Amino acid sequence: MKKFLSYLMYAGLLVFAMNFTSCQDEFEELPNGNQQEAIAASSATANLVERTSSNDGSFDNIVDGSSCIAVQFPYTVEVAGIQLTIDSRADLQLIEEIFDSMDGNEVFLEILFPITITLADYTEVVINNKEDLRELAADCKEGGDDDDIECIDFVYPVKLYTFSANLQQTGSVVVNSDMELRRFFKGLDDNDLVSFDFPLSLALYDGTEISVNSNAELANAIENVKDACDEDDDDDYNDDDFNKERLDEYLVSCPMLVHEVKRNGINQTDQYFEYIMNFKENGTVIVKNRTGAALEGTWSTRVGENRVLLKLEFDVLVDFTLEWFVYEIEEGTIKLYAGEGNKIIMKKACDIVNDTPDTLREILKECSWVIKKVKNNGEEIDRLLGYKFTFGANAEVTLSNGVNTSTGTWGITTNAQGQLVMAVTMGDEPGVSFEWLLRDLTNKRLKFEIEDTAYELILERHCNDNNEDGDVMEIRNYLMGGAWKIAQYTVNGSNTASSYAEFDFFFSSNNVATISVNADPIVDNGLWRIIRDSDGKLRCYLNYGENNNFIVLTNDWRIVAVSSTRIELRKETTGGTENILVFEK
Repeated sequence: MKKFLSYLMYAGLLVFAMNFTSCQDEFEELPNGNQQEAIAASSATANLVERTSSNDGSFDNIVDGSSCIAVQFPYTVEVAGIQLTIDSRADLQLIEEIFDSMDGNEVFLEILFPITITLADYTEVVINNKEDLRELAADCKEGGDDDDIECIDFVYPVKLYTFSANLQQTGSVVVNSDMELRRFFKGLDDNDLVSFDFPLSLALYDGTEISVNSNAELANAIENVKDACDEDDDDDYNDDDFNKERLDEYLVSCPMLVHEVKRNGINQTDQYFEYIMNFKENGTVIVKNRTGAALEGTWSTRVGENRVLLKLEFDVLVDFTLEWFVYEIEEGTIKLYAGEGNKIIMKKACDIVNDTPDTLREILKECSWVIKKVKNNGEEIDRLLGYKFTFGANAEVTLSNGVNTSTGTWGITTNAQGQLVMAVTMGDEPGVSFEWLLRDLTNKRLKFEIEDTAYELILERHCNDNNEDGDVMEIRNYLMGGAWKIAQYTVNGSNTASSYAEFDFFFSSNNVATISVNADPIVDNGLWRIIRDSDGKLRCYLNYGENNNFIVLTNDWRIVAVSSTRIELRKETTGGTENILVFEK
């Protein structure tokens, strides 16, 4: 160690001296030359630099099972008999969704070879079969761990200088990415000497930046944080980076609705469906059944066998009393397993279970709400698509398509479990008269549903008729600009536009849609509506009512392309294909 330190001091002095020698004239002068340190390419600091700039292959462990390698896009895999083309990181979520849908059953993934993989040093290798891939993957440490450091990153560009064995500067290079930096170090011999142009900026895992002014500070900065974050380098794609602390926070954040229960291989969902579980910070858990009766138990979490465990104990609820392996935390869903045949799935109910219905009541009154979907007693009521609810302050409610208006009463209550219910009574429109159980609440979308039953209502927020949205207003003006013809209507790959050749389609004010032949009205009380939905997508609602040949056009169409003379609409079907409807002037 003393020799090494002496060497660094000597190197620093030599670099300082070389700034004054004529042999350096062909190179730019080193900034702060008396503070520069040359490091060998084989030094501990150089190793840290290489690990920090190495390629991280952990993002696709669900495919290759190795954090040391990454498969280059695009490639094809087969999962549960389904072939998927993987073009981006986002597509990997499709694989996980298929795995999740199997609920713990063994699912096989096959890669269609050949593929090209990228190693930690950005070397590209063509792999022709499963055996070669397994051999490379086996070089990773057990558990999928790898040597790359992900908790800290260089802020580019970064400038480096190279030196000869007698510490004369021989050149400089500017690198602009991890790949360029890693490849630069890979191209050096063990005894080659390099130096950074300090100060350097480094970005930490928490979003902050630090500055270092020497190799010693650089090495210390990397060492201090290299293990400070979860790099998710294991093969458990379901952990979603949750730990005991995150699980504890997740459980107490909201009440949970019991969605599915299986114990000792027997499905107990009907017995416990819609039970409410409320986890308290003091370690108690309150369970309410469908009649509102409360049962109390205890809960605790721990880490064991590389997984997070949740222990539930009740005197009465024996089907829940077990130590459960937390298999996955999704958006709003938590899945628990305990060996084969034991499973609990719960869903968050932050805004659904509420001591007071004021939140939902105020949201409903702020704006109008357009029906996206309504199903009552098993019947999907397409004739109400695009109709608009307006909830008044004095329990009155109206439902209108712009021509016809129905009136009734409404109210918000809670059921025995504390779940919010919207009760609508509208005598001349029985399709919406029901006590609708709230399942999803956001500022722009409401979903009422009794899951696994025949009742569902989805509403989209509609404030000021979307008049502030320039795109919406422009499309409306195009549509109201005269008669339109159907230029294409493709269903299941077949274009039937010729069947509509004689009809003129008009889109009038007050959202009235009409159809004529030679100026004679065929449909005079249809509905059209242009809105931007809760997902930010532009939609065209068409509703031509019942008892005519145009009911097939009734849908909430996605707007794909639009101009003053052409509008293209599409709607995905349950089979994964798309119906296409094109209007032209």
